[in-house]
Amino acid sequence: MAEVLRVGNCSGFYGDRLSAMREMLLGGELDVLTGDYLAELTMLILGRDRLKDPTLGYARTFLRQAEDCLGLAVERGVKIVANAGGLNPAGLAERLREVAAGLGLDVRVAHVQGDDLLDRAGALGLGGAPLTANAYLGAFGIAAALTHGADVVVTGRVTDASVVVGPAIARFGWTPTSYDELAGAVVAGHVVECGAQATGGNFSGFTAADRPLGFPLVEIAADGSCVVTKHDGTGGQVTLDTVTAQLVYEIQSATYLGPDVSTHLDSLVLTPAGPDRVRISGATGSPPPETLKVCVNELGGFRNQAELVLVGLDVEEKAAWVRSQLTAALDAAPGGPPAVVEWSLARTDHEDADTEEAASCRLRVSVRDADAARVGTVFTAPLVELALASYPGFTLTAAPSPATPYGIYRAAHVPRSEVKEQVVMADGTTLEIADPSPVQQHPRRVVAPVTARPPGGPLCRLPLGRVVHARSGDKGGDANIGVWARDAAARPDRVAWLLDFLTPDRVRTLLPETADLDVEVFALPNLGAVNVLVHGLLGEGVAASSRFDPQAKALGEWLRSRYVDVPEALV
Repeated sequence: MAEVLRVGNCSGFYGDRLSAMREMLLGGELDVLTGDYLAELTMLILGRDRLKDPTLGYARTFLRQAEDCLGLAVERGVKIVANAGGLNPAGLAERLREVAAGLGLDVRVAHVQGDDLLDRAGALGLGGAPLTANAYLGAFGIAAALTHGADVVVTGRVTDASVVVGPAIARFGWTPTSYDELAGAVVAGHVVECGAQATGGNFSGFTAADRPLGFPLVEIAADGSCVVTKHDGTGGQVTLDTVTAQLVYEIQSATYLGPDVSTHLDSLVLTPAGPDRVRISGATGSPPPETLKVCVNELGGFRNQAELVLVGLDVEEKAAWVRSQLTAALDAAPGGPPAVVEWSLARTDHEDADTEEAASCRLRVSVRDADAARVGTVFTAPLVELALASYPGFTLTAAPSPATPYGIYRAAHVPRSEVKEQVVMADGTTLEIADPSPVQQHPRRVVAPVTARPPGGPLCRLPLGRVVHARSGDKGGDANIGVWARDAAARPDRVAWLLDFLTPDRVRTLLPETADLDVEVFALPNLGAVNVLVHGLLGEGVAASSRFDPQAKALGEWLRSRYVDVPEALV
């Protein structure tokens, strides 16, 4: 059997299951255990932590896991790689050394730095007054740390997949121009980076999964191909569908851009490799972009919201009355109304309902302003005063709350030459990480057209989700929906129909909230899938969005619930 590197995951976000690190270390054989703790929103959270205490800025849950499991990792010979350093990888590395010393362990901890551009934000043209500004680094710093003997590597803002790609580079000796191998490892990292999402979490075919879900691992080969699996005896499932679900999650085109390689997702081939085992092969890559993406978070001001319950008859009239009352009160407030006032009425009520809740719907009002006072009691007091002077059945779902700060996310790009990546080893030795060469200006290609014809014949009307799966998420202010045919490998007719059916105009029709937005649809025929990119649906990002589903996590399920005309032959 060819040599493989077994890399597990124990975290998909800051706040994931604390016991997962121990579960993965005890559950079976591993060479490396990784964790992804960072997201656009997480960087904002860590930025606020750092404002309160400059010694913070890292994922404190990772430190708790290390206190519990570091000895176990040493005992089992497992390296640990995580991006939990956030805004302070040096601080986390020092705390880990203290933990190791307290446990009597000889553990070499290294950290990767250079992603934090906050001190140079103005000079780099990043604008405004950012709270955080971090470039997305790649995997070669992690690889260098492991090659030079590190047992634990913590980083700041590297790409999510890099914590998996780095160990593979170190094991197999890939170079910056090993594009196909790097692309394969990026795919492996992308599949497991979100933890249990690869084993059935957030999967539209969830009813078949054993629970609780286990965490995933990948067996990576020297050519970059991999097998996605999980420890024996753990819950969940690893199937063509659960792997596809993660492959099409939060991508933006058929080319997945990264700091080390541009990965061409349309080249991938998925094949079953046994129970709970899926092989991914065929990945091709090309040089990475000439710039690095930067995650910029700013403090946007203050926000507040209230939710009113409307019950029974005359809902629209009730909503209009209370809306006019509050609008008049806010207009008359000192300084005028908040800068942003948004209303949303969710008609979840049923006619002739047999419970009060089923007869109810909710009216939400959200406000934002640079001045906390204008979205504090100036906003909530008039609402309370209306309790006995407005529509019948006036009810708030929660007590009035104070204003809270919110952040604005935006993506920027800087020349690679402006980012100096370094690895700091346990003994203080610093390693400089060189930029890859060459790079390319526009690493994006057009996917070959599909020649298969969708089936004709009689149509039936049913929810789209009866013939497709979907998974959705956020990329800053944009929303992504990956959609793929059910049983795609066995039903090429469904794939052909999906690729023909789900056009940008069709998306706008099925999801009216996208009607005035720029929508792109990218075909991924090898995966039986399309990726839908909706620009601007989430405004200024999750921390500022007042949308009902601010991270677009359920957008795909809404799409699947819409009724469409489907050829009977597909059902």
